[in-house]
Amino acid sequence: MAEQQIRFDDGAAYERMMGAWSRLAGEIFLDWLAPRKRLRWIDVGCGNGAFTELIVAKNAPAEVQGIDPSDGQLAYARARRGVEMAEFCKGDATALPFQARTFDVAVMALVIFFVPEPAKGVAEMVRVVAPGGTVAAYAWDMEGGGFPLQPILTELKAMGRTPIRPPSAEASKIEALQKLWKDAGLIDVETQRIDVQRSFTDFDDFWTSATLAPTISQLFASMTSDEITRIQTRVRGHLREDSSGRVTYGAWANAIRGRVPG
Repeated sequence: MAEQQIRFDDGAAYERMMGAWSRLAGEIFLDWLAPRKRLRWIDVGCGNGAFTELIVAKNAPAEVQGIDPSDGQLAYARARRGVEMAEFCKGDATALPFQARTFDVAVMALVIFFVPEPAKGVAEMVRVVAPGGTVAAYAWDMEGGGFPLQPILTELKAMGRTPIRPPSAEASKIEALQKLWKDAGLIDVETQRIDVQRSFTDFDDFWTSATLAPTISQLFASMTSDEITRIQTRVRGHLREDSSGRVTYGAWANAIRGRVPG
């Protein structure tokens, strides 16, 4: 039987489910990187362009290339306002379609745990970055409970309904990231934890957004309405609602950066 894969093909659904989370973490990540202006960037696994848009808005780049394997995500990215100067093309993180030393900064935003061979992905970023340039990433702490959809995953697992895991979830750990960056020959390697909070109008707003995730929606399609209602009730117990019903909760990511020698 073919191995099941997590696919993000609907840019609009991804925007509702993860776009806001991506921007919250991405803002902090870019402030931490503190890059100069007018640099050449590659956004590896750019998805629907949520993080690419931040690069353009905050860093006045000379060039931005976004690479992703999903046609649907790329179509959404190209339609974004504010990213007209960026270019998007279909590609694989482990075989980037660019010559060596083309960029000043290579980033992976919430991507490395989806790369089946993370070391190859990091090696490719190193290859396309010029000496002295930066290779960086941030990833939800999948192993430590930092994923934004963790409340639902916890209750699904308790019911024996574990969703498909990313192929390289362990790569999101700080220790794993440090090893990947150092093994790739990068120097001045530093890490940082990124904590964010997101608010939803009410529980239904949270639930509608979270259940757009393909791994969760696929599971729910095979479950009875009673099972889904039971999970909703249990997930609600993980969340805090204020007097108006607004739900606010947090997630966290691990970030890393390093410099190409020379």
